[in-house]
Amino acid sequence: PEMDTRDFASCVARHAREIEAFLPDVLVGSSFGGAVVLELLHCGTWRGPTLLLAQAGLRRNPHATLPDGVSVWLVHGTSDDVIEVGDSRRLACSGTPGRVRLFEVEDDHSLHATVASGRLVEIVRELAAERR
Repeated sequence: PEMDTRDFASCVARHAREIEAFLPDVLVGSSFGGAVVLELLHCGTWRGPTLLLAQAGLRRNPHATLPDGVSVWLVHGTSDDVIEVGDSRRLACSGTPGRVRLFEVEDDHSLHATVASGRLVEIVRELAAERR
C-alpha cells in the first residue's frame, strides 16, 4: 500500500489494517518500509516470517532489536550508499539465533542486481517455506 512517509504512525496503522485483511505468508519491508515492519513486529501485529530489505529501522530507532521467536531475514547491499550495511549487521545480531539470517549481497540500496538475478525471489520462497 502507498504510504505518506511524513507520518510514521499512520504508515504503521495502515499496514496493520492491510495485514489483518490480507493475511500474508511473508511480510516484506524495504528501506523505510523496513522500519514500519519492525514496528509491526514490536507491537505484535505481525509475528510471521519477515524479510527486511536494506532496512532503515535503526534510523527510526537506533536501539531497535528483533523480537524473540520470529523468523526475520535481512538482505542488504554492500554498496548501499543510503543505509549502511552495518545497520543490518547490528539488527541481525538480535532476535532468536537460528531464526535470523543476514544476506549481504554485492548490490546497491535498491537491490537491482539481486532482483535481476532472481535471488530475491528465491529468498522469499525459502522464507515462506519456513511458515509451512
